[in-house]
Amino acid sequence: MVEHFLRWAIVLVIAFAAGKLMTKIKLPAILGWLIVGIVFGPNAVGLIPQELLDADWYKTIVMWMQCAFGVMLGTELIWRKLKSYGKALVVTTLTQSLGTFVIVSLAFAVIFNIANIPLYLAFVFGGIALATAPAPAVSIVKEFHTKGPVTDTLLPMTVLDDVVGILVFFTVNSLVARQVSGGAVSLLMIPVMIFLPVIIGAAVGFPIGLILKKCKRKAPTLGIMLIGVTVTMVTGWLFNTFVFPGIALNYMLMGVSFSAVFANLVSPERLEEITKDFSPVLGVALLVAIVDLGAPLNYRLILGAGLYTFVYILARALGKYFGSMFGAHITKMPSSVKKYLGLTLLPHSGVSLVFTGIICSTLSAAPELVQIVQGTIAAASIINEVIAVIAAKKGFEMAGEIT
Repeated sequence: MVEHFLRWAIVLVIAFAAGKLMTKIKLPAILGWLIVGIVFGPNAVGLIPQELLDADWYKTIVMWMQCAFGVMLGTELIWRKLKSYGKALVVTTLTQSLGTFVIVSLAFAVIFNIANIPLYLAFVFGGIALATAPAPAVSIVKEFHTKGPVTDTLLPMTVLDDVVGILVFFTVNSLVARQVSGGAVSLLMIPVMIFLPVIIGAAVGFPIGLILKKCKRKAPTLGIMLIGVTVTMVTGWLFNTFVFPGIALNYMLMGVSFSAVFANLVSPERLEEITKDFSPVLGVALLVAIVDLGAPLNYRLILGAGLYTFVYILARALGKYFGSMFGAHITKMPSSVKKYLGLTLLPHSGVSLVFTGIICSTLSAAPELVQIVQGTIAAASIINEVIAVIAAKKGFEMAGEIT
């Protein structure tokens, strides 16, 4: 364990330096973190071996970090701000996420019909494609201090997008399980996966919010926040391990709910102090999350990327861009949101890899279909993530929100 921890620490230091180098050439630091994760992961240099990625202590740290970076998203879910977006935010989330599901599913349905591959696999790709990975977006917002309508829409949207993604994907997963033998999450478990993390986070966030209203010194504030995140994560782990061992609870959603509750209990000025005090922890959490995102990716799959990979990347980009544009247009959102929100929604890898692992378990009785899904998504994860990070930064830039 000690050796693995030292290796991991060395990679994180290298990733931090690579991020600084990226900022020198006016690219997001996250791109350097992602590349270092890929290069030093088990499929390349191997400084981070597969044994480390599979270790319980490592998974526990990553769960804590996921909960921690959810805090930034949750602090954007201020009720008075959400009321001002109201219907527009919900409608635009649905048009871009469900639009992506429809476009990707249709594109693969045409190809699979010609290739004589079961059409239900097209909906698998649609279900994987619709979700957005929040960590890259949060990283860019934090690094470049973006401010404006696109930022204000994107951050709460990534939370809603995650909920829609869980609902659609696990519905598809359960329906596909009826076509092939293999395990699947019951449809009855989908509400549990969505609402249980929210309930856990809120239950911890309420008493923490009452304490933060009274305690206003920096050191105790940071300590209270760390305790709050830890209690939230541990509670989620206990439920996931002993009550619902067959499902994967979303720890980021727990962090979002935890911070959303206390953010609505304290004053705006106090919330700004809390987020400032917690900012260094958030920075570390994002670094760990992005390196963990890149580590399992196999760079060799880029060389083997074929038609399916490029169809997936292109169809998903079209769905996100034009879906968000359509939603923003019909709800009369600002012009910058109509034009550039879609670019900031392109990051995807972490969510896609989690969903891929689940669906491949469901398709285990059809290994030829598993190979299609794994090969396509793995290659797309690498290619899309590099393109998406640059595109997201460009979207904020063209929207005039990078200060």
